Amino acid sequence: MASENNNTGQANSFAQLFEGDFTSPEKMEPGQQVHATVVRLGKEWIFLDLGGKSEGILARSELLDQEGNLTVKEGDRLQAYFLSARGSELLFTTKLGAGPAAQAHLEEAFHSGVPVEGHVEKEIKGGFEVKVAGSRAFCPYSQMALRRVEQPEQFVGQHLAFRIAEFKENGRNIILSRRALLEEERQKQKEVWRQSLEVGQTVKGTITSVRDFGAFVDIGGLEGLIPISEISWGRVEDIRGLLREGQEVEVAVAKLDWDHDRFSFSLKETLPDPWQEIRSKYPEGSVQTGRVARLTDFGAFVTLEPGINGLLHISNLGGGRKINHPREVVQEGEALEVRIDAIDEEKKRLSLMPAAAPEKAPAKQSGRKKSPAAEENYRQYVKEKGKSGGTMGTLGDLLKSKLEEKKK
Repeated sequence: MASENNNTGQANSFAQLFEGDFTSPEKMEPGQQVHATVVRLGKEWIFLDLGGKSEGILARSELLDQEGNLTVKEGDRLQAYFLSARGSELLFTTKLGAGPAAQAHLEEAFHSGVPVEGHVEKEIKGGFEVKVAGSRAFCPYSQMALRRVEQPEQFVGQHLAFRIAEFKENGRNIILSRRALLEEERQKQKEVWRQSLEVGQTVKGTITSVRDFGAFVDIGGLEGLIPISEISWGRVEDIRGLLREGQEVEVAVAKLDWDHDRFSFSLKETLPDPWQEIRSKYPEGSVQTGRVARLTDFGAFVTLEPGINGLLHISNLGGGRKINHPREVVQEGEALEVRIDAIDEEKKRLSLMPAAAPEKAPAKQSGRKKSPAAEENYRQYVKEKGKSGGTMGTLGDLLKSKLEEKKK
């Protein structure tokens, strides 16, 4: 192959032909790249204008997407590779390896970077055996997809496009990479997104991977993370119970870091915010039924609905007696009746009281000094009641005055 190129001279080398547009049909060689204009769309063929008086044809099936829709229209420019001449017709392809004339030009495809089409024959040790233009080739697992291949059997039997990464021993040792082509296409799509994508924008995507900390979503050439905190307004206990690989979702763009190639999305921002109707659904003083979601040293978090959680402070759980931990009186998962004591819409927080507790006054305290958390809880209670114009009663006034004396 090298001697033939030397004999024909540097001016006619494949590399030089590959770099330029088509000039004359008589000088075209199989595998040569051309830039052409789509002039007509037929039922089976796409007709190309190569410049001057020259025309070519390209199989329509090569430019259909997964739904069977044509990806080009009349007037579009594209690049193709010359296969052969059929009388006065010049046959082209968008991927070398789609016709018999390409078999003898795998080495040229290797040097010039022309994509080749191969049939994945079977899975072998370390990767796949692929037949390309009648020759056996090898594609490692790491070069078959953008991510780690979890189910190798899904690729067997498919016709896929590859780039030749290595060409040795006169074609007896050919290494292929599909990943190289996928990365190039991904980069092109990413540049398109860079011109149009904005934070807050809503886009559609497909879940590509689910992890304990979140899920990765591909919006079409750009992949980012949906953190577990951005999946639902409520607490996510089992992320795999909500999302799965291949699932189509609608997400909002949360962060775009083009320099470090990091992108994050939010699923919950596309869902109704339960806090928008918090005061109408859960007015202060109303009794609601919730479920104990989590216990901490300072109280119990009660979920009224996904995304609506309130704190039942430990100082209000003992029914007048001191307890060391909320687990002494309530358990996680337990259904519980509570009263809405205070609402902080800005911070999205609810203060709760036991439904049976007196509405006008806090539970009776012993002579022991209040903890800072309990004192703050009481101050908030007094503040909210004062706003609503309610009275604390004799006992409430006494406790209030005692607190003020301690401050002085």
